[in-house]
Amino acid sequence: MKKESLSPKKNRFALPCACANLRRAARLVTRLYDEELAGTGLELSQFTLLMALSRAGEIAQGRLGAVLSLDSTTLTRTLKPLIEEGLLQTRPGLDRRERLVGLTKAGKKKFISTLPNWESAQERLQQKLSLRKYDDLMRLLGELE
Repeated sequence: MKKESLSPKKNRFALPCACANLRRAARLVTRLYDEELAGTGLELSQFTLLMALSRAGEIAQGRLGAVLSLDSTTLTRTLKPLIEEGLLQTRPGLDRRERLVGLTKAGKKKFISTLPNWESAQERLQQKLSLRKYDDLMRLLGELE
């Protein structure tokens, strides 16, 4: 499949809309990560949750959704198979309305075993953009928060 540039100068279908171009870029980047994660049994959204929980430790489900900018329906849909596979566990929080979510030992092991695939995706993206442009991209994305 022919790769198309996101630049309006190089791609006659590129729109002068930041949102449309960001969404298109997100799909292209997601495809790259999905290629690297193929065979691990995890989708990028699931790996992202494992990574977030490996860094944060046990956290309230609502807080996890807020940190990752996920609505509760999307978060629940992504958590469910990970809980069913025994990679995550939940328990009640101090407040009866709150659920805490965290990695199990199997979840930590899965995260560690999948990390090289994610690192490979990171490297591919950095090579595609150049390290300087990758760093610029990460800085710019951080400014959107």
